[in-house]
Order: sequence, then structure tokens, then C-alpha cells
Amino acid sequence: MATTEKSILNRLYFIAGCLFIFAFAVAFKLMDIQFVEGEYYKELAEDRTYRNFKIPANRGNLYDSNGSLLATSVPKFDIRFDAVTVSDKDFEENIGPLSEELSEALGGNASYYSQKIRAARANKQRYLLITKNLGYSDYVKFRNFPMFELGAYKGGLIVEQRTVREHPLGKMGERTVGYERKDADGYFTRVGLEGAFGNYLRGTDGRRLKQKIAKGQWKPISDNNEVEPRDGYDVVSTIDVNIQDITHHALLKQLEYFEAEHGTVVVMETATGEIKAMSNLGRTKDGTYFEKRNYAVYESHEPGSTFKLMAMVAALEDKVIDTAQVVDTENGVVRYYGRAVRDSHHGGYGKISAAKAFELSSNTAFTKMVTEGYKTNPSKFVDRLYAMGLNEKIGLDINGEGQPRIPHPDDKGWNGLSLPWMAFGYGVSLTPLQTLTFYNAIANNGEMVKPRFIKEVKEWDKTIVKVEKEIINPAICSPETAKKVRKMMENTVKRGTAANIYTPNFSMAGKTGTCQVEYWIEPGRYIASFSGYFPAEDPKYSCIVVIHKPNRKKGYYGNIVAAPVFKSIAQKIYTDTPIMDELPSLEVENEDVKADFKKYYSKIQNEKILMPDVTGMPAMDAISLLENLGFKVNFRGKGKVKSQSVAAGIEISQTKELNIKLELS
Repeated sequence: MATTEKSILNRLYFIAGCLFIFAFAVAFKLMDIQFVEGEYYKELAEDRTYRNFKIPANRGNLYDSNGSLLATSVPKFDIRFDAVTVSDKDFEENIGPLSEELSEALGGNASYYSQKIRAARANKQRYLLITKNLGYSDYVKFRNFPMFELGAYKGGLIVEQRTVREHPLGKMGERTVGYERKDADGYFTRVGLEGAFGNYLRGTDGRRLKQKIAKGQWKPISDNNEVEPRDGYDVVSTIDVNIQDITHHALLKQLEYFEAEHGTVVVMETATGEIKAMSNLGRTKDGTYFEKRNYAVYESHEPGSTFKLMAMVAALEDKVIDTAQVVDTENGVVRYYGRAVRDSHHGGYGKISAAKAFELSSNTAFTKMVTEGYKTNPSKFVDRLYAMGLNEKIGLDINGEGQPRIPHPDDKGWNGLSLPWMAFGYGVSLTPLQTLTFYNAIANNGEMVKPRFIKEVKEWDKTIVKVEKEIINPAICSPETAKKVRKMMENTVKRGTAANIYTPNFSMAGKTGTCQVEYWIEPGRYIASFSGYFPAEDPKYSCIVVIHKPNRKKGYYGNIVAAPVFKSIAQKIYTDTPIMDELPSLEVENEDVKADFKKYYSKIQNEKILMPDVTGMPAMDAISLLENLGFKVNFRGKGKVKSQSVAAGIEISQTKELNIKLELS
């Protein structure tokens, strides 16, 4: 009996001891949570209930050189309603007027909105969508609606803001304008101007505190942000939308006719290196074209006969030939180690001067001139090309520049065919923009300038960064050599391979190029090109046109496929840019004239300026007009102006901000 009682007591003591230890452990853990890890768990609880959300900063605007928008950030607002937080009194007082306002703003019957909101309140819905994608002016209007005007807590108003990047030019110049995207891992993809100058455009993100109200749903705590976002700077590019438009449509027309795979055109201002237009169009499966890739910047390929300019400049500088030197093109065929070099003209051109060989683009003449001139020292030829910078990247701001290739006799792959083949543009590789930079240097009397894409970075009207002209090489050749080859390029258009685009109305100079591509796969694949400048006597713009794989049955030579695009662009720029002569000053001191001017100016100052009617106008024209009148313009959609928030005829001085709605016609 005693033994049994003792056994029971021992079990009780054991259980009591375990309970004591458990109680002690609980107490210890409570003390640990309260005093040691309290802050951690407090922060964890708050993080699950309250969270700071990022408010993306508005990217700065991207403008063309004349102030037209290429890309802009437009704020968009979604309006939602917390049907639980509003008191019964406020709800009943405001549901009717709110429904009327929503009916007027969004369309539909007021009873529809009343029933929708009442159903949400009955179901304790805290995240009811009212409308999406509002512009700023509409957002302000909604915020002042009955009930919503009471704010986030008393009125149940939930406002979510997003920033949308708009491109007024649409698909035109899309790869040049580009984009900057950030993936989930924080890595950026940067394309075109948007990517190259994202550090200026990006701005600094803000923060907004929100409270979790349901699964996956968060409600802003107040109407104010914890950290306000700081907008990015504006970037003024060198692009001219008028020249871009001309370039785009001239290239598109030719690509469509010749059913080419893809093509690119670049227009550069000769003296400054400013890129005024850059169009890159690739063919889709259904035969349409769009800005597929930036071929002008990244695609390095054999240039063909446009490289003869580089070969000619090198040979003239090294004095291994002279423009008057006579070369026998024989029968239009010259052989090296069993491989034939042929002229496009059957039977050759006979005996012609070096200058004539350039104008007629004789392959046989160039291989003979270069091979004979450098056969004992081929390194001299290549070193001259290197000295002109042809083996180095330009160092563009835009990402993805292709690597040029100029083989050297010290390279492993150099052989007996390398030198004669280089003479007419085979075995070497350049991007279209690298080729154009060289041609532009010749047009610029030997001064090679770096192609540039922006003029300045601005914060409102304040210039933050001013981008100046950058000289890569002050003299790639002597002035005498530059003068000689410029005359050859002018004659190429007048009487050479590009005579088909000659016109007495305006002067052009350049060089055609026709190059076989992927000849190891099958014959008949060509790249047609033309590079040059205009006007010939006083170059203002340089331009390159490169078109890949045109339909051979329709044509494939550079003068037929590429040169007409060059002419079309030059002709339209000439037409749109009237020649201006400087006149002597007509300023005279005449008291009667001065008095009349003061009277007229005073009258103008006192006159009212009325709001114009911009409905039906293209977006670019409307925005330019309104901004010149001093408005801050917000727009939504694409195409032409459908409506404007300030009616025509209203005095302009009464308002500073305007919203326009666009739609495709």
C-alpha cells in the first residue's frame, strides 16, 4: 500500500515538475519576446499590416532639337472605394450626389452606381473599382466628388497612381527613342536614347504608406506621401522630327518596293556631328516593316564599295597613287591566286584614271592600285586605316555599338587575298554609323566629329548639362586629299555610278556600294548602300542608306536601291529648309516709325489672347502650339486631338494647364 502511494506521489511530483518547467519556459519566452525580441516582432507585425510602397518618379521628357516631344511620362490614376470605412450618416447623405456625379463623368444611369456602391457596402467590400486610367485633371475632379472629398478614412477614397510612358511619334523612330526597363531582379535593359540617358531621365522614387485591408489589398493611410517622388530631368536630343519623318517614309517606301529584309538610314549634321534622324526598319512575316533593331548602331558588316573612299584616302595620303594615275582595268577581270575580281561593267572600263576608277567604282582598278602600291609593305596600308580610327569603336552613348574589323598582316588569318579584297570593301567590317562618321569627316574637311544624340539636359528652364561638339580626330587626312576625294564624290553623282540621282536643282556628293552577303550560303544576297553629303559645295548634312537583301529581280545595286532614298531625303530637306541670304541692316533712326511701333506694341499688350481650337490637329502640332502659348499640356491617347479641357475662345491668361484627349482617326 505504502509502495503504491509513494509511486503515485512520485508521478505527481514529476508532472508538477514538468508543469513548472513548462510555465517557466513560457514565462521566459514571454520575457524574451517582450524585452529582447520585442522590436523585431513589432516591426514584423507592422510590416504585415502597414507597408511603404514605392511611387515611381515621373521620367523627364525627351524632346527633339526643336522642342517637340519624343517621349513623356503621363500620370494615370485608378479610383477605388472602401465601402466599410464611411459612417452610415456620411454614406446616406452622399450616395445620391456621388452617383449623379459618377453618372455624368463616366456615363450610365445614376441608379447603376448607387446600386453598385450599396452592394459593395452590404458585402463589406473594401476595394471597389470605380474607374481606371484617369488623367490628372479628371483625378482632381473625382477627388472633389461628394463623399470622396471627405478623404481616405471618412470618405473611403482610394487613389492609386501609375506613370505611363507615352511616345507622340508612335512607332516612328522607336528604336532611336528606345526604352529603359527594370526586371524583378533589379537588372536594367537599356535601348536607344531612353536607355542611354536614363540616369538623367529617371528621377528619384517616392514612398507611400499603406494599410492592409484584405488579402492582397492595400489602402493608402492618407492622401499624402511619406517621401515625394522627384521627377527626372528633361533631355533635349539632336533629333529633328521633321527630318526623322522624311527619313522614315523615304526608307519605308523603298523597302516595301524592293521587298528587302531590313534597312537603315542616318542623317547627321556635318559640322557638329548631331544625329538629326535615324530610322531602322525590319520586315515581319506578313511583309510589313517596323523598328525592329538599331541596325545603324549595332550591325557590323562588309561595306563593299563605300569602303573605296577609305582606300582612296589612304593611298593618296601615302602618295602611292595620284588622281591622274592611269590604271588598266583590262577586260574587267583580274585574278589573284586563282580568285577573280570582277567589275560590274562587263568587259571593264579600259584604261582610266584613278579618279575615274572611283567615279565608276571599278573593283579591278582599286585592287590593282592598292596591291601595287602596298605589295611590299601591306602593313603601311592597314596602319594608315588604323591612324584614321577605322579599327576603333566611336564610343557612342547608345548601347550596343558593333565592333569594326580591319584585318592586319600580323593577324593569323591574313593571306595573299586580304589586301586586294580590302581595296574594294571585302574582308573588312563596319557599322553604318561608323562608315557615315568617316564620310562626314571628309565633308568636314578632314575633321572627324563624334556622332552625338543630345544637346542638353534641363530642369525646367535651367540647363543642367550642356553637350558640346566632340572632335575624335582633328585631321584624318590632309586638306588636299579631302578636297580631291570630295571632287570625286561630286562627280560620282554627276557622271558616275550615281548619275541616276543627279539633278541640277541641288548638289549632292557620295559613293555607291553593292556588296554580296552570306555568299557562302547562296549567291544573290546583296547589301545596297549609298553614303554621302549635301550640298556638295558646302556640306550641311551627311547621310548613309543601307538596305539588306532586296529582291534581286527588282534590283540590288547601290545606285538603284539605296541612292534614290538619299536623293529623296536631300530633296525634301532642301525644300523644307529655304535658303536664307544675309541682308544689310535696315535699322534706321526714325522718330515717326518708333512712335508708331510703341503705339502698336501697346495695343498688342492690351489685347486678349484667346484659346485656339486644336481639335482635329495632330498631337505633335497641337502640343507644340499650346506649349508655345505657355500651357502645361497633359494628353491621353494617340493620334489627333478629339477634345480639349479648355474651350476655344476662353482668355488664355485665365488658365495655365490644359488637358487634351487624342484618338486615332
